[in-house]
Amino acid sequence: MRLHPPVLLSSLAALLLAACSAGGDITRPIPTRWVSATQTPHRLVVMLPGRGDDLQSLGKRGIAQTIHRHWPDADVVLTGLTMPFYREGRAAQRLHNEVLAVARRRHYDQVWLIGISLGGMGALLYDRAYPGEIDGMLLISPYLGDEAIYREIQAAGGLDRWQPGPVQALSEANYQRELWRYVQGWSGNPGRTASIWVAYGDRERFRDRIALLAGQLPPGHAFELPGHHNWTLWQPAAATLLEHAREMPAPSKAVRAVSARSEKQTRD
Repeated sequence: MRLHPPVLLSSLAALLLAACSAGGDITRPIPTRWVSATQTPHRLVVMLPGRGDDLQSLGKRGIAQTIHRHWPDADVVLTGLTMPFYREGRAAQRLHNEVLAVARRRHYDQVWLIGISLGGMGALLYDRAYPGEIDGMLLISPYLGDEAIYREIQAAGGLDRWQPGPVQALSEANYQRELWRYVQGWSGNPGRTASIWVAYGDRERFRDRIALLAGQLPPGHAFELPGHHNWTLWQPAAATLLEHAREMPAPSKAVRAVSARSEKQTRD
């Protein structure tokens, strides 16, 4: 039996940039909006918002239309997976049960997560908790924790030399350490990183941490673009990632199974 621990905790609120976070009613299902493909659908894209966005603002920003310009064969699910769901401690579990498990019944060739800022971290921690369930991730300015853990990794000589200590169940005190342990494990799992792309701004506050993650990806999978941590950057960043990931073949079930086993061994 596979266990799925809570993946994001209330301390995230204090660690993110000082700004208002979008609200949400955690007593109700995650709000979603389905935007159908403009061609015969072969892919599903689930969109996770940043801390200041919600389902309504994702719709207003036109991100589904941006996706369709590059991937017309994608059904898009915009989500309102906002900060209150993360504070509850069950964001990944609820995303799986309420959105992805339901959508997979349509038997798509590929299932992707796109996450912006907080949503980028949510995508990573979903993949950590449910290895093999998604085929790829597009990470836009992902939030990856505070400076202390970054300095610890750098002081050790980088991710390859960093010793995170014994694996622990995710908690408020260690979720950043466990996140970076998961990213560290990518070096032994090239099948996983083949379907992960990241883009971020050259004037972002957290660009050093994103660049560290980018170093774990294959050549051509990371893009530093002009801009700050806002939608002026995120729209062209999304277009860049969608264009580069467009022709990625769907991984076989065997490849997904190997990737899932590798990630489970990293956690264990």
